Amino acid sequence: MIGIIAQLAISWLIIWLYEKGNLSFLGFMPTKKRLGDFALFFFITAACAASGFLLQMFIARQRWVINTHVDAGLIIQGAWFTLKSVLFEELIFRGVLLYILIRKLGTTKAIIISAAAFGIYHWFSHELWGNPGQMTIEFLTSGAMGLVLAYGYAKTFSLYIPVAIHLGWNIVHMVVFSGNTIGSQLFVEVLPAPVVTISYFSYYTMLLFPLLSCWMINTWLLIKQKQVQWHSI
Repeated sequence: MIGIIAQLAISWLIIWLYEKGNLSFLGFMPTKKRLGDFALFFFITAACAASGFLLQMFIARQRWVINTHVDAGLIIQGAWFTLKSVLFEELIFRGVLLYILIRKLGTTKAIIISAAAFGIYHWFSHELWGNPGQMTIEFLTSGAMGLVLAYGYAKTFSLYIPVAIHLGWNIVHMVVFSGNTIGSQLFVEVLPAPVVTISYFSYYTMLLFPLLSCWMINTWLLIKQKQVQWHSI
């Protein structure tokens, strides 16, 4: 949490030096529309993320059961960790630097730069450096998600939608289905996993459908959003 406070302080200093502004460019002030958008994008993204695990159960015969050691404290701790990590990344990649890039370079270039930086960042956060194949896949997948997140900020000049999408995706992967970062959470996979033979089509469906559905649905919803002008925030 101290890191996030430091990020906010640095963001305030940068925006004050840049245009004598304040943190309103982050769009933190809650409104009925922002809260409604947050709920909509969070649950849609969570459903897209969960579809990948459902496909794994159906196609690859993987099984998931409720963690016998789960309790409210464990889930709250996992959710809090996930929220902090999401806010940390959003303040870096969709915060003051994206705002300034939009002002300086225009929306399209700013979104592309932000998405590329987001993809490169995951080379190091996922410890993939030195593995060209995995680095390429990670750059494309995280970069695609970064495009949606940056577009969400650029369309609304608020972090509500980017945080909702990012959090919906990460909560499902890390808390609901026990991502490796924080260990066993709500559901845990039954091991050993069954050995099954599947087609390339089935494999890539399991791999890409969640990401593509998240990308397409959220992009379509963002296109429908009314463009907020930076000077009106």
